[in-house]
Amino acid sequence: MRGLDRGESYTVTRNGVPVGELHPIRRSQFVASDAVIGAFGSARAIDADRFRADIDRAIDQDPAPRV
Repeated sequence: MRGLDRGESYTVTRNGVPVGELHPIRRSQFVASDAVIGAFGSARAIDADRFRADIDRAIDQDPAPRV
């Protein structure tokens, strides 16, 4: 835990085979609203219908249970 506090990451193994990773949680950083508006204020508006079509093409979102 002290290593994680220092920013270190670890690979968890089972019988020498990697099965997971431990990483420190990134701390949230406050960003002032005027900085966000300055960064994204000139961005193009998102076309909701086009965005939805892109998502539907990329991801199967069928709510039916998989058997």
